[in-house]
Amino acid sequence: MSILKSYKGNYNFKWKNLPFMKLSGLEPLIFTPETNFVNVGERTNVTGSKKFLRLIKDEKFEEAIDVAREQVDGGAQIIDVNMDEGMLDGEASMKRFLNLMAAEPDISRIPVMIDSSRWNIIEAGLKCVQGKGVVNSISLKEGEKQFKDQAKLIKQYGAAVIVMAFDEKGQADSYNRRIEICERIL
Repeated sequence: MSILKSYKGNYNFKWKNLPFMKLSGLEPLIFTPETNFVNVGERTNVTGSKKFLRLIKDEKFEEAIDVAREQVDGGAQIIDVNMDEGMLDGEASMKRFLNLMAAEPDISRIPVMIDSSRWNIIEAGLKCVQGKGVVNSISLKEGEKQFKDQAKLIKQYGAAVIVMAFDEKGQADSYNRRIEICERIL
C-alpha cells in the first residue's frame, strides 16, 4: 500500500520499483519493461467472432476449442474468452468452454482473459480458470461499494484485473476526469 500512497498526486511516479506483472496458464507470462507487445487472441469472443458465436450457440464446444488452438498456434500469448450474448446462457457457456480448454495442454499453457460486462459470468470464469488469469474489466460505474467487492473477490481468486476509467457519471472524457477516476480507483 505504501507504493500506492506515494503515487497519489505524483504524476511523474516511476514504476521501476514495482514488481513485474505475472500471469499464467500452465506456463508463466511475465511482463517486464522490455515487453513491447502482447498478442491477445480474441477469436474466442462471441461478440467479436461470428464463427465462434455460431459454434457456441450450436453447442459445438469441441469445434470452438479448435478456435482457441488456432489462436495459440498463431502466436496468442493470452486467450480472451467472452460469452456475452443475449441468446446464450453466458455463465454455463463460460464454465463449459473454460473447463474444456483446461483439458488441452497446448491451449491451457497460456493465461486466460475473462471478458464480460456481467459479473456473474466473470465469477463463473474465475472459478474455472487455472493459473493466474486476468479479468476484463471492472469499473466504478455501479459505485465504489460494488467496485471494492468485485476487486476483493478478483484478488481472492488470484487474478489480475483491467479497470476501466468509468464512474457513476460515465466514461472519463478528459485528462482531468481520467485522473479523478483513477485516483478513486487507487
